[in-house]
Amino acid sequence: MLKNSTRRWLAGLGVAGAFVAASATPASATGDAGATLTDAKAAEGFALYANPVIVAPGGPEKGISLYSLVDEPFTTYTVKVDRSAVDGFAEVQRPDGPGSCTETDAIITCTVKNDAEPDLDLLSLLVLPRATAKAGQEGELAFTVTAPDAGTASYRSTITVGEGVDLTSEPFLQLTGTPGSTVNSPLSVGNQGEAEARGAVLFFFGSYGLAPAKRYENCEYFDNFDTWSYACTLDGTVAAGGGARLDDSFGFAVPRDSWAPNNDYGFASWLTPADWAAFRAQVPDFGKSVKGDEGILKLEPSVAARSLTRSLPQSDVDPYNNETSIQLAVKGNQKADVAANGAAVDGAVGETVPVTVGFTNNGPAAVNAGGEHGIYTMALVTLPKGTTAVEAPENCADAEGEFGPDSGKPGAAAYACFVPEVVGSGKKVEFPFSLRIDQAGSLTGQVELFHGGPDETAVKDLNAANDTAKIVVNATGGNGGGDGDGGALPITGESTGLIAGIGALLLAAGVGGYLVAKRRRTRFVA
Repeated sequence: MLKNSTRRWLAGLGVAGAFVAASATPASATGDAGATLTDAKAAEGFALYANPVIVAPGGPEKGISLYSLVDEPFTTYTVKVDRSAVDGFAEVQRPDGPGSCTETDAIITCTVKNDAEPDLDLLSLLVLPRATAKAGQEGELAFTVTAPDAGTASYRSTITVGEGVDLTSEPFLQLTGTPGSTVNSPLSVGNQGEAEARGAVLFFFGSYGLAPAKRYENCEYFDNFDTWSYACTLDGTVAAGGGARLDDSFGFAVPRDSWAPNNDYGFASWLTPADWAAFRAQVPDFGKSVKGDEGILKLEPSVAARSLTRSLPQSDVDPYNNETSIQLAVKGNQKADVAANGAAVDGAVGETVPVTVGFTNNGPAAVNAGGEHGIYTMALVTLPKGTTAVEAPENCADAEGEFGPDSGKPGAAAYACFVPEVVGSGKKVEFPFSLRIDQAGSLTGQVELFHGGPDETAVKDLNAANDTAKIVVNATGGNGGGDGDGGALPITGESTGLIAGIGALLLAAGVGGYLVAKRRRTRFVA
């Protein structure tokens, strides 16, 4: 099972994306128990989603979150939670949070009025197995939500009692490689519980240098992230008191354009198949995935397992001992030269002209690839004075502001542009603007690159001389007035702060928030 901090972090990734998807795809408000978000159906204008959970005797509490899948969060609403179908084996606790809640027998009723900070997360509940709970028991938690001017919707979420096991793994694994090398990784799992673990899922999440050496048929590889993320469903058993390891084919292929020297990081977490299914339901838009085609990854027991025919779902009773932190030390000396790309266009006063700027990674190392010593690149695009941005890329924000929902808005004099994706050697990134020409003359602006590390420090690439490029608009007609120096404005204190703070944004890039939602609109050119 994933640690609480890991679970919250990953949940933030998928759930945010889920609401984007839900806003574009109508769904039903009366969902089947345990259904995925896309099974939720709209009724009277809004839909709900609540994740199912599996608990085990002696295991930890689990959380159920109820979400409204709407464009604008409710500020006033009532939630009724009916626990009657699960009360015999599960304790569903009254929630804390905004509003007030009352309990009448198995019914919890919570009312929120005029919430000053509304959220799509309507309610969160903790679920614990009762002392008398038995593996195999299952029931539905029923939610009913009423909101003024939106009507009433309902949803049911399943609570299951599983058989308890205790998967374990070594807390830390240190590996060494070089760009282009393959590094074997002896990941293993133990079981210190009393029951034999039937099957396991290995979930891996790691930075650019930890690319999978093979893509297996029994692994699903997610494409919603700018780092490596995949889950492998493994047959076989792990005996109580025993252990198992991945077969010798498993390892990491360090990309040839990896930054070096560098330290790349990842983690591997072992889950029961039922816990993995519950986690995927908790993060409903975790990502589109594809299966590999390079054979089956096998789990090889180190202690012979008994042959069991029971099919009860299983859940890990200790969520803090089944995750391995991985550090890959990439040796060598390989960095990158990133060159700014300007533009030159012609037009007449009053016309709107396309202006595409950006940067090219001349290599030999990739940028925006993470790790302890790699660099991230941001472009400060100062538009020519005498032009107005009528369209701006969604990866660009007002340089005097901040990245967020206002990114991509027209009208700014200068934009800070960034892409969360890895930019490999030889790749070009483009930021397309549409500029209205307001005055005649040779109007000039500038593209200037800034490079930062994960610790928010400014760093240099291999060739600082090509980190700037001109934007030239040759405008005819009108009253003239172009002064030739364009809009190349000095970096103000506010802009300097934005650039200095870019490290925090860069560190988070690719793992959540606004930029990830926009990632598929970035223009890459080979």
